[in-house]
Amino acid sequence: MALHDLLRRTARQRTGDAAEDQALAYLQQQGLQLVERNFRCRGGEIDLILREGATVVFVEVRARASAAFGGAAASVTPAKQRRLLLAAQVWLQAQRQTPACRFDVIALEGGQLQWLRNAIDA
Repeated sequence: MALHDLLRRTARQRTGDAAEDQALAYLQQQGLQLVERNFRCRGGEIDLILREGATVVFVEVRARASAAFGGAAASVTPAKQRRLLLAAQVWLQAQRQTPACRFDVIALEGGQLQWLRNAIDA
C-alpha cells in the first residue's frame, strides 16, 4: 500500500487493519497458513482466507473496545453473514476444486482475542 493511501485511511480503518494484523499473527501461530487477505468482490468481503490442513478457513475479524452494545462477536449480523457467504462463493468458484471450508470469527474485545471456529453456518 502506498504512503498516500496509508495517510488517507480513517482511524477506524487503521484500527481494523491492526486487528487483522493481530488476528493473522495469532492464527499463523496456531499453524494456519495465509492464502489471501482482504478478498473483495461485488457484494462482499472476507478479511482473511487461510488454510488449516486441507480446509479453507474464511475469517471475519471484529474488534470492539468493550462488550457494550453486544460486543465484537455479536456485531457479525445476519446481513454481514450473507455478505461473507457471497464473497466465499465467488472465491470458491475461482478455485479448480472446491475444498472443505468453514467460517471462523476472531473477536477482539478489551484487549482479549477469542477464536470462534465454525461461527457461521454455510
